[in-house]
Amino acid sequence: MGTIVKISGPLVVAEGMRDADMFDVVRVSDKRLIGEIIEMHGDRASIQVYEETSGLGTGQSVESTGEPMSAELGPGLIGSIYDGIQRPLDDIRKVCGNNLARGVEVPSLKRDRKWQFTPSVKAGDTVQGGDVIGTVPETDIVLHKIMVPNGVKGKVKSVKEGEFTVSDTVCVVETPSGDKELTLFQKWPVRRGRPYAKKLSPDMPLVTGQRVVDCLFPIAKGGVAAIPGPFGSGKTVTQHQLAKWAEADIIVYIGCGERGNEMTDVLNEFPELIDPKTGKSLMERTVLIANTSDMPVAAREASVYTGITIAEYYRDMGYSVALMADSTSRWAEALREMSGRLEEMPGDEGYPAYLGSRLAQFYERAGRVISTGTDGREGALSVIGAVSPPGGDISEPVSQATLRIVKVFWGLDS
Repeated sequence: MGTIVKISGPLVVAEGMRDADMFDVVRVSDKRLIGEIIEMHGDRASIQVYEETSGLGTGQSVESTGEPMSAELGPGLIGSIYDGIQRPLDDIRKVCGNNLARGVEVPSLKRDRKWQFTPSVKAGDTVQGGDVIGTVPETDIVLHKIMVPNGVKGKVKSVKEGEFTVSDTVCVVETPSGDKELTLFQKWPVRRGRPYAKKLSPDMPLVTGQRVVDCLFPIAKGGVAAIPGPFGSGKTVTQHQLAKWAEADIIVYIGCGERGNEMTDVLNEFPELIDPKTGKSLMERTVLIANTSDMPVAAREASVYTGITIAEYYRDMGYSVALMADSTSRWAEALREMSGRLEEMPGDEGYPAYLGSRLAQFYERAGRVISTGTDGREGALSVIGAVSPPGGDISEPVSQATLRIVKVFWGLDS
């Protein structure tokens, strides 16, 4: 437990936090606002708060949960719409209406919904991290593979079949350190890339369904691309087209700091569009992360990590996943705001000196890989990020740092 000594917009400084760790999730004040430690000096911790901080005062309490910011990964992700820190917006609406209230605690995956689990292992089988222990039909077109969490290795002691909620135990694994109960979901820290057995060379094309792209400016499956362009040049429309027609099994769409009506377009169009491969609605293979421009700026910084962690999870199942980040410039602006409040030395145009390395960490999580586990599943994660340089000038820092990493870019001009 610590106490607040300084408040500067979404940045809160608390002292008495010596036992907390970097990137721990904390609860701020009696309103239980969610935040994350991003800097520590002795027993003083700088916390970025993912909710509106108006009304907070010095002397109020800060409590560390002792865990990093993590995503819940399991059945129920497909077809959901989350905010930047993976809170389900449809469930929050039922609790507090159309406006996002502060301090709302809603689980990311519905705890009351039951899923039909069919095991693919039996008692006595040896399993390790990444092995598939069974399947759940998440939608008509997505078969969700339940995997052993990383770091767990041993013999299957018991396994059940039937209908279970995500928190029910479906399998018990006997490990050297004791029995480990496995449920239908697992948690993973969003800032850490999920492990894989081997990264493959990106030598297969990702067919986007857009002839001009596929013919003249192709992208590899497991590759990365950037779409720089001024306002109104068609970046979002291009990403919508790729989300609809690209040769991917799963789409993760991150609306990061963009206008709310663009997310409304996705929500209105995707359920009505029919996937030509399956004849089903496009929403049955899509996860939406909505952190619009009017939502707290700190959560914008977390939204891209939340989205890519969910995308990596489906990649590990052996699916081809396409992630659309719209727009990485808004994400960089959130980094710049937090950096300014932390009084760090600014780089070009006020962006933090670590802008390039943060962008690289994000884009390098893409790739075509052999997943962990004994069956050698091959999955791919392709990332397409929009960049919105002011006035369309791609000599600005975000565009340049992005182009240095991605190499494939589809420049648009209005």
